[in-house]
Amino acid sequence: MKLKRRDFINSAAISGAGLLVAPGLVLGKRSADTKLRLGFIGVGLRGTWHLENSLKRNDVEVVAICDTNPERLVICQQHIANAGRRKAREFGSNDYDYRNLLELKNLDAVIISTPWLWHTPMTVDAMKAGIYAGVEVSAATSLAECWDLVNTHEATGTHMMILENVNYRRDVMAVLNMVRQNVFGELIHFRCGYQHDLREVKFNNGEQPYGGGVEFGPKAASEAQWRTLHSLKRNADLYPTHGIGPIAAYADINRGNRFVSLTSHATKSRGLHNHVVAQGGPDHPNASLEWKLGDVVTTTIDTAKGETIIVTHDTNLPRPYSLGFRVQGTSGLWEVDGNRIYIEGHSEPHRWDQADEWLQKYDHPLWKKFGGDAEGAGHGGMDFFVLNAFVESAKRNIAPPLDAYDAAAWSAITPLSEVSIANNGEVQNFPDFTRAQWIKREPYDWIKDTW
Repeated sequence: MKLKRRDFINSAAISGAGLLVAPGLVLGKRSADTKLRLGFIGVGLRGTWHLENSLKRNDVEVVAICDTNPERLVICQQHIANAGRRKAREFGSNDYDYRNLLELKNLDAVIISTPWLWHTPMTVDAMKAGIYAGVEVSAATSLAECWDLVNTHEATGTHMMILENVNYRRDVMAVLNMVRQNVFGELIHFRCGYQHDLREVKFNNGEQPYGGGVEFGPKAASEAQWRTLHSLKRNADLYPTHGIGPIAAYADINRGNRFVSLTSHATKSRGLHNHVVAQGGPDHPNASLEWKLGDVVTTTIDTAKGETIIVTHDTNLPRPYSLGFRVQGTSGLWEVDGNRIYIEGHSEPHRWDQADEWLQKYDHPLWKKFGGDAEGAGHGGMDFFVLNAFVESAKRNIAPPLDAYDAAAWSAITPLSEVSIANNGEVQNFPDFTRAQWIKREPYDWIKDTW
C-alpha cells in the first residue's frame, strides 16, 4: 500500500492546487480497524512519553525508534520489552539516519519529538516519503519553514499533525463546547500565552535533565542542550502554540477566519542573567552573555472577523505557571486565572462566578467518553487525547484536526514577532497559508468526531 502511495507521489499525478481545493483527499485510505505501524524520531523525555502511551494501545505497533543518543534507545527498548512487544528497529548513527527509518516498508506514520530546528526538515522528509507525520510544537521556526510544511502537504497529499496537547486539556475543551453552544455570545477578544518559569529547564549541570547548574549547550543535558540557545539568539515569542492553539480553535482560524496581522513588543532582558549570577556567581562565563530574548514578549493579533488576541511569552522570570486564557464575547467571559466566569443573565451583576459548575456542565463529550482512559497519560490526561487524535487520523489516512495550515499559522507567530520587535512594534501581516481557502473551509466538528 505504501509503495503505491510513493509511486503516486513520484508520478505527480495530482497538483498541489487540486489538493488544496480538496484538503481531505487521501491516498490509499485505510480502515479505522487498521493497526498503525508507528516510528519515533527523537526519544528524549517527550518522545518517550509518546512511546509509552502508544505501547498502551492495541492498535499501534512500534516498528522503529531513532535518536542520536544511544542511551535513549536502550531506555525505550526496555519500555517496549516491558510492554511485551517486539524489539523495534534502531536508527541514530548520525543526524540524518532518520531518513533510513522513513524508508522502512512496514512504516505508516512517525512521531517527531526532536529539537525545534529539526521539526520542519523531518516533517517535510516524512511527507515526501509518504509517511503520515506528527510533530511536536512548535512546528516551524521561520516563515520559509511554515510554507515548506504547507507546500509539501499539498504537493504530496500526505498529512501532518501538529501535536498541540493543550487543545485537549479538559477545561479548554469544556470552554470550546461553550463557544460552540454560544454561551459567550459573539466572540470579541482573547488572551493566552506561555507563562512558565523555565530557568531550571534552560540550565543544568549535565548530570540531570532539569536544574542543578547554570550550563547550557554541549555541557548540559536534555532541553538545556538546545533550547537555551534560542533565548540567547532570538528576541521573539519563541513558543506560541500552547496558548494560541486553543484560541485558534475557538476562533475558527483557517476555517472561516484567519490571523491577519500582529504587532509585538519585548521588555528588557534580566531574568536569565540574574539566574546565572545567583546560581553560578558573577564570574561565571555565562554571566557575561547578552541574552536577546526579552523577559516578557507581548503580541497582539487581529483576525479577519474583527477579534483581537493578546499572546504573552514569559519564561525567564520567577512566576507560577499559567497559559493566561481569556475568552470574551458579547454575553460574558471566562478567565483561567482565578478559575472565574461571568455570564450575563446568569451571574450576579458585576461579580465573578467560580467556573467549576460551568466547566462540569459543559464537559466535552470526548472527556466524558475517554476520561478514564486518559488517566496517567501525562499532562493531566491531555497527552492521551492528542495521541488518540493522531493515531485515529493516521489509521484512516485522513486530515487531522490540527493540520499543516494550523501548524504554519500558529508557528508563524515566532518569526513575525521577531521582525515586529526589531522594528519597534511594526505591524506584520500574516501570510494566508490556505491561499484563500479559509473562507470556505468548514470548522472542525470536535463533538461529532471521535478524536
